Amino acid sequence: MENMDIRRAISDSGLRYWQIANAIGVNDGNFSRKLRKELSEEVKIKIFAAITTLSAERNTPEGRTE
Repeated sequence: MENMDIRRAISDSGLRYWQIANAIGVNDGNFSRKLRKELSEEVKIKIFAAITTLSAERNTPEGRTE
């Protein structure tokens, strides 16, 4: 399976694919299709940055969903 590093990071963060897609400005269906083929390092950096940002926001008192 392609892009296992991204898939694992999303899973470990507890975020949903649609949240990452929204953060990088693509449709969630298109994001899932993009993950079928190995992405460039440039795109991966953008996705990892979105994961980091969303995870940090989620862990602030204002962003908690609990």
